[in-house]
Amino acid sequence: MKYFDAHCHIQFAQYDEDRDAVVAAMRDAEVGGLIVGTDSTHSQKAVALADGVTTFAAVGLHPNDKPGEGYNDAFFAALAKDPKVVAIGECGLDYFRPEEPEQEKARQKEVFRKHIALAVENDKPLMIHARPSKGSMDAYLDAYEMLKEVQQTHGEKVRGNMHFYVGYIETTKKFLEIGFTFSFTAVLTFARDYDEVVRYIPLTRILSETDAPYVAPAPNRGKRNDPLAVQAVVKAIAEIRGEEEEVVREAVLGNARRVFRLP
Repeated sequence: MKYFDAHCHIQFAQYDEDRDAVVAAMRDAEVGGLIVGTDSTHSQKAVALADGVTTFAAVGLHPNDKPGEGYNDAFFAALAKDPKVVAIGECGLDYFRPEEPEQEKARQKEVFRKHIALAVENDKPLMIHARPSKGSMDAYLDAYEMLKEVQQTHGEKVRGNMHFYVGYIETTKKFLEIGFTFSFTAVLTFARDYDEVVRYIPLTRILSETDAPYVAPAPNRGKRNDPLAVQAVVKAIAEIRGEEEEVVREAVLGNARRVFRLP
């Protein structure tokens, strides 16, 4: 691998017609990837699609994509033991929808606790989705407090990555304190909102991701994205930080190998 997409969904229906071609293109470009589950079906598909060599899986239940799907302890416990599963998630807290009822926040927190416990039990990192309510950092702050509390008991077994990170520097400091990494998408190719945070985070704590099929880079905005776009993300990180692209590429790949304990 020369690049690693730390968060993609190539098991989704958007790839049903050309998935084999996308995977072949990834191999040709030496792009590895973490195929991330968002519910039981997509988690199972992620494991089936991963090859355990350059593509791997994360299994979990997205905080609010399918609020009607309850967390199945036995199902995810069994799936998490597959050697191709290198992370638990995506999981976390999503408060973005306006006037989020308190009972929905309580439901999300309970499900998130189950993911944290599963990660600790299997000694695997978390892949965290945190989306605050408008004008707030509330979901990040709540997630931090929950993680820090469990980390006091279980130490380095509570670790992971903040997916599609959009936090402020003060929020970033909190997650740096508990040892988490931060992954950025191709949003960096067309928005300048996160440049300060990208420069602030130590290079040893940065991962690259696409969130494919979403968030295509600047030339392809509005089109389906794919993991090859992680190359544009690495380039954008290097430009924002004023560092050599090859240095950033090697560092970000090394970070992914370390965080996910890749072979």
